[in-house]
Amino acid sequence: MNKTKSFDIPKQLIWRAYKQVSKNRGAAGVDGVSITKFEENLKDNLYKLWNRMSSGSYFPEPVKAVAIPKDMGGGQRILCVPSVFDRIGQTAAAMYLEPLVEPKFHEDSYGYRPNKSALDAVDTVRKRCWRYDWTIDLDISGFFDNLDHELVLRAIKKHTDCKWVILYVERWMEAPIQQADGRRVARDKGVPQGGSVSPIISNIFMHHVIDIWMKKNYPTVPFERYVDDAIVHCRTEKQTGFMKVMIEERLAEYRLKLHPKKTQIVYCKDDNRRDEFPKQSFDFLGYTFRPRLARNKIGKHFVSFLPAISNKAKKKITTTIRSWKMLRNTHITLEEISGKVNPIVRGWYQYYGKFYR
Repeated sequence: MNKTKSFDIPKQLIWRAYKQVSKNRGAAGVDGVSITKFEENLKDNLYKLWNRMSSGSYFPEPVKAVAIPKDMGGGQRILCVPSVFDRIGQTAAAMYLEPLVEPKFHEDSYGYRPNKSALDAVDTVRKRCWRYDWTIDLDISGFFDNLDHELVLRAIKKHTDCKWVILYVERWMEAPIQQADGRRVARDKGVPQGGSVSPIISNIFMHHVIDIWMKKNYPTVPFERYVDDAIVHCRTEKQTGFMKVMIEERLAEYRLKLHPKKTQIVYCKDDNRRDEFPKQSFDFLGYTFRPRLARNKIGKHFVSFLPAISNKAKKKITTTIRSWKMLRNTHITLEEISGKVNPIVRGWYQYYGKFYR
C-alpha cells in the first residue's frame, strides 16, 4: 500500500470505471459538469478523484432529483443523478464488489446482473405459472426510499472488509437530494435510484433478506426476483396465505413492508384449473399475466395462463409516440425519422414480442 494514502485504490480501477461511465454518457449532476466537459481535462480530473478517494478526503456532491416515467409504464419515479465524479467513484466500487458477490447470488435474482435480463425473469415466471396454480405478486412499499443504511452496510460487510468501499457506500447513501427548486433534502435512510452502485447494493441487501432465506427455509417454493419486484409460486391457496405472512414478517425484521394493496394472491386459471378466485391476473416487468386463448401445434384452441404487454406499457408507448409530433416535423426527411424511430420500435418489438413471434 502507498504509505501516503489511507486506501490502496488502483488507478486502473478508476480508469475502467471512467470508461464505463463514458460509454453510458448520461446527464450532468448538480455541479453542471457533463461527461464532455469532464473529458476536457480528463487526466487531471481522474487524478483528482483517485487522490481524494485514496486519501479518504472524498465527499460526494448532492444528487440531482429528476422525475422520469417508470420503465414499464405506470406513473413516475424520482431518479437521483450523481455528478460525473461521483458516478465514476460509484462505478469503481460496483466493479470491486461484483466479482465478490455475483457467484453467490441466487439463480432466480435477475435484476441488473450480467447475463440475466428482465425477459429471462418473465420467461421463468411464464413456465412456472404452468406448473404452479397460485402466485403471490409481491410489492415492497417504497423499497429504495426505505432501505436502512446500517442494515445495508451490514449486508455488504458479509462479503468484504474493504474499508474504502464501505466508507464511500455510506457517504453515497447519505448524500442529500437537491430538488428542482434548489432545496437540499437530507437523507438518513434509502438508496438513491440512479446511482451506479445502487443496483448492486440493492441486490446484496435482498440476497440476504429474501433470496438465501427462501432457499434455506422454503427450498420447494420457487420465486423470481427483479430487484424489489418478486413473484412467488405456490401449490395451494392455503400455502400462498402462509408464505405471504412469513415474507411480511421477514421484511419487518429489516424495516420493510409489503404494499397492502399492490401485493396480491393470484389464481393462475386455465382450462385445467376450474376453481374460481377474485384475482386471476398480475403485472410483472411490463407484462400482464392472465388466462388467454392459445393454440396448440395441431391448431386446437385452449385457455392458458400467459403473459402479454400490459396496459401500462401500452400507454407509455402511446405517450412516447405522441411526443415525437411527427406531423409537425416537416423539415426532416423520412431517413432521419426512421433513424430516430426504428431503434426504439425495434426495442419494443424485441421486448414485448418475445413470446409471440
